[in-house]
Amino acid sequence: MTAFVEIDGSYLEGGGQALRNALSLSVLLKRPVRVVKIRANRPKPGLSHQHLHGVNLLRDIAKADVTGNKLLSTELEFTPHKITSAMYKMDTRTAASITLIYQMIMPVLLFGGSPSRVDVIGGTNVSFSPQVEYMQQVLQPTLKRLGVNFDLKVLHYGFYPRGSGRCLLDIEPLRMLKAVELTDFGKFKTVQGLTYYAGRLPKCIAFDIQHSAEREMHRLWPGHECNIQVHKHMPDKARDNGAGLILVAETSTGITLGAAGLGEKNIDGHFIGSNVSCELAGYIKHEICVDAHMQDQLIIYMALAQGCSRILTGPLTKHTRTAIYVAEQMADVKFNIEYDDSGHTLISCEGIGYCNEYLA
Repeated sequence: MTAFVEIDGSYLEGGGQALRNALSLSVLLKRPVRVVKIRANRPKPGLSHQHLHGVNLLRDIAKADVTGNKLLSTELEFTPHKITSAMYKMDTRTAASITLIYQMIMPVLLFGGSPSRVDVIGGTNVSFSPQVEYMQQVLQPTLKRLGVNFDLKVLHYGFYPRGSGRCLLDIEPLRMLKAVELTDFGKFKTVQGLTYYAGRLPKCIAFDIQHSAEREMHRLWPGHECNIQVHKHMPDKARDNGAGLILVAETSTGITLGAAGLGEKNIDGHFIGSNVSCELAGYIKHEICVDAHMQDQLIIYMALAQGCSRILTGPLTKHTRTAIYVAEQMADVKFNIEYDDSGHTLISCEGIGYCNEYLA
């Protein structure tokens, strides 16, 4: 029997990042994994609803043997067998993040034998996770540069605390990931944005968000287009109260950068608009090619790709350092980190050239 690779879930970020990446790589590399001290740095350590649903979905996809897959479990053993492309459906019955569940299963289903669809009910726009619009408008075009093709449809938006959002993720399998070079910022072109509101929230919140964001972007970049649309999610698309903003910048070399903000209790639209626009403006000012939310999501793909991938970003987040730790432990790759005086960080990795055995 193959020995378990042990991953310390308390490493740096100490949240769900180590678990998600460890299990994805476990399936692809056929390496049984034991994750200990799961989410040790969180107020409630162990598997939350979101992580448990992700584990169980990946168990079904990989026909895996699993122990420790119960709520608040701090240790999990996972032994994968075979990737099964199919139609999968999951109802979290909470506001568990749909995008983080997709983050765990997408690298696996990319290497299945046929297209897959994953239908998940949960939260589309919730705290401490990528917003669904970010996945559609920033992650999708970025991963396309590695050869990844997926389509994400939102059937219903879901906010905390009830969730009840619903998304369909369609994934096309590929034979091999291409190495990615995201180091040439080029010239800043435009910023597009969307501010939304739903439920019983007044439209003035969305207009406050829009005006503050546009004012800040025009102040910093007076010669560039900034177009932010205001949209109300009707009751057939969103049942509960919710509001937020997504801003996306594009450059002449095809770089896509994003920043997003979410309205919570006592929503201050001016604060959301100003905060999100200042974050995006910082990326543009420093001419980085990968924003802080994309860093950690690219690590697993860089490790699996054929050839050397290089990305130019800002200071490394704890999520990114955690993802690198897991990839180096699981895939026997080495990530090189270089810094310069302007605040840039260059991350590079010679990928293992993982090949889809079902399409070979």
